[in-house]
Amino acid sequence: MAYTKTNYTDVDPIAESLYFLREPLDCENLGVSVLECEPGWTGKEHDHADEGEEEVYLLVDGEATVEIEGDSVEMAEGDAVRIPAEATRRIENGETESRFVLVGAP
Repeated sequence: MAYTKTNYTDVDPIAESLYFLREPLDCENLGVSVLECEPGWTGKEHDHADEGEEEVYLLVDGEATVEIEGDSVEMAEGDAVRIPAEATRRIENGETESRFVLVGAP
């Protein structure tokens, strides 16, 4: 088969709001996830320096702030931000629900 298809709602979520699609899509070099954030939700600060994986966060619904190396990056629907592997990052959701597509690759 030349392609793989899935719906993120068919994947068992991690912590009830994070859907990892790498395995269901049989990705070899690319990570794809969907993150649904409740109002006021704050993610864990982390980086991907050990894996050498840069990420792109695409906000498809809502609004949120992404803290990158201490800088607050305000995100509105449709905004995307690339984050280098070694940079710390954390999502801070606003007063409404939001949905991100997170993409990462070495």
